[in-house]
Formats: sequence, structure tokens, C-alpha cells
Amino acid sequence: MTKRLLIALFVALAIYGGIEAWPIVAGPTLSISAPAQNATLPPDGIVTVRGNVARAAKLTLDGTLIDREENGDFSATLTLPRGGAILTMTAADRFGRSVTASRSVFVP
Repeated sequence: MTKRLLIALFVALAIYGGIEAWPIVAGPTLSISAPAQNATLPPDGIVTVRGNVARAAKLTLDGTLIDREENGDFSATLTLPRGGAILTMTAADRFGRSVTASRSVFVP
């Protein structure tokens, strides 16, 4: 009976450890909800970039730090010149792992 109890305790601790370590193992995630890929923007060139980030210590848009809400949502408004542009978002965690997402947009 004691052997079974020890095995059950070990399995429970291993599962708990895996759940607690998941954010460290998983690294950051980043999703951009707006603008859509290859979007044509209004002629004034104003675009709002929106999305969500998780497990990130730093979030940048074309190298500029972006603030985010406690739940990970972010929003940044830019004015772009006429022509094509590539918007690049990078999320990095405190361990140096990063993920990048980009959107190509066009201002007529």
C-alpha cells in the first residue's frame, strides 16, 4: 500500500510540475488581429495594429516598444506614407526567446 501511495504522489507532483513549468517551456505567443495581411488602407495612411501577446516581457512594433493590457491585448496607431509597408511585431520573453509576426499593407 505504501508503494502505491508513493507512486501516486510522485505522479501527482510530476503533473503539477509540468503544469507550473509550461509558461517557461512554451515561450511567448503573438497574434495580430488587425490589419489583415495585404490590406489596403485608407488614403490617409492611418492604421491601428491590434492583437494579443502571451508570456512576453517585451513587445515591439518595428523596433518601438508597445504597451499591452494585463490580459495581453495591445493596440497601436500609426500613420504610414503612400505605398507598401511591412509592419513587424516581435514578442520576447525574459529568457531571450522571441516570436515575430508581420503584415504587409498598402496605402494608395
